[in-house]
Amino acid sequence: MSVDTISNFLTVIRNGLMVGKRSVTVESSKLKQQIADVLKAEGYIKDYVVTRDGAKASLSVTLKYVSGEAVIHEIKRISRPGRRCYERINQIKPVIGGLGIAILSTSRGVMTDKHALKNRVAGEVICHVW
Repeated sequence: MSVDTISNFLTVIRNGLMVGKRSVTVESSKLKQQIADVLKAEGYIKDYVVTRDGAKASLSVTLKYVSGEAVIHEIKRISRPGRRCYERINQIKPVIGGLGIAILSTSRGVMTDKHALKNRVAGEVICHVW
């Protein structure tokens, strides 16, 4: 049985937002850091910090709220280990009419759907955020 660590990461963020936590901590990986980079660049989280304790690294994400309301209304995993979802450039559609973002894993790294269209690259859709 495999464990979907990216889905666990997104669930920890979702659960932290539902209970109003200031920050959440998960085990770190390069892909999780890249997803956190995109979320920070797009303004969905305040910041993140990677801390090392010996051989293990942990990723602490500071969640963002505006007037007591979470900035992230929904964060949903699209591609999962049992069903990978890849999209071509002409198949990438805006999330919630352009109000949200899709995070893609491309040959040029992890980026939003808007950056992927601008760079003319496509890839695996990791999640939708709005």
